[in-house]
Amino acid sequence: MPEAWRIIKARHMGTAFSGRGAADYGGRWNSRGVAVVYTSQAKSLAVLESLVHLNPPVSFQYAAFRLEFPEACVERFPLAQLPADWRTEPPPPATQQIGDQWVRAARSAVLALPSVIIPSEANYLLNPAHPDFARIIIGPPEPFAFDPRLVALR
Repeated sequence: MPEAWRIIKARHMGTAFSGRGAADYGGRWNSRGVAVVYTSQAKSLAVLESLVHLNPPVSFQYAAFRLEFPEACVERFPLAQLPADWRTEPPPPATQQIGDQWVRAARSAVLALPSVIIPSEANYLLNPAHPDFARIIIGPPEPFAFDPRLVALR
């Protein structure tokens, strides 16, 4: 059974799986107004994905969630089908359309996509509105702290 990790600011634990934050701001794989939940296949990748958004580094309390879901709930988006600019910053509209169309079509509860940081590893989008979202096992939150060497001001 695949697993995933989500690291969030502890104050957002109550809405960690609502998709509200992504809907409010948009992201690489979704436009504003489209609710998805971003997770990573490994805790270490979740750390890196969080760190790239800490600018400047700020001290917050964090929590990590471990998730499991049946492989049958996962659609895997082929790397070869991504647009040439999929790794650019800010995220291009073409990548947001991939997630938006996936949510609208309700093809699966989980969409596996390559990480911009490490393309050979996956990030998972979760669709909280999909009926199979209930099949995702969400573990209890664990306190999490970044190693200070990772977030030291340079």
